[in-house]
Amino acid sequence: MRTYDLSAGVRELNQALHNAALTREIKNWQVVNPDGAHNIACGVNDEVAINIAGHAGYYCAGMNQKASVTVQGNVGVGVAENMMSGTVRVKGDASQSAGATGNGGLLVIEGNAAARCGISMKGINIVVKGDIGAMSAFMAQAGCLVVCGDAGEALGDSLYEAHIYVKGKVASLGADCVQKEMRPEHIEELGLLLKQAGFEDENPAAFTRYGSARQLYNFKVDNASAY
Repeated sequence: MRTYDLSAGVRELNQALHNAALTREIKNWQVVNPDGAHNIACGVNDEVAINIAGHAGYYCAGMNQKASVTVQGNVGVGVAENMMSGTVRVKGDASQSAGATGNGGLLVIEGNAAARCGISMKGINIVVKGDIGAMSAFMAQAGCLVVCGDAGEALGDSLYEAHIYVKGKVASLGADCVQKEMRPEHIEELGLLLKQAGFEDENPAAFTRYGSARQLYNFKVDNASAY
């Protein structure tokens, strides 16, 4: 295991994590004294396990590929932003825009997530044990957003084809987002995601599915004058 003390700054850690020779040799990394530093473990492109022993700031694990990153605390804006693959797990709460524009991989938030969770998600799967804030899954294109708690206002506004599953209450739905039937394939999909997140105590049948009404992103010639 390689241990880095971030009291001296983030640059040395990130440079080491971008060193392919090092990441091929060292598969377990421990980060101590993060103290809310920004940009921890960004752009990692190897199958390594990174444990951050404390709170992280903005864009933690952004652009992650292949790595398994665990934050033993809270995170700031944009955790796992533009994530491509791998796993990012937050043991505490997440600020705004968690998993924004994510293309793949799994983001697990064991606490709550603030506004715009999963904004413009493009294939990432996000599982939140607690609540999420307003405008979450705004313009979400692909992937799944799973919420074991409540969702804020304008959920799924301008949604494309992402799947949204919420167990609790939804303050309001955004434009073109509607409640949909929970078919067997969705129960199976949700059950697998909950298992991957470590939330096997949750019953997939207790969730409600939301998706796109498909009225906004299809051009209709009868409405040409409105464009």
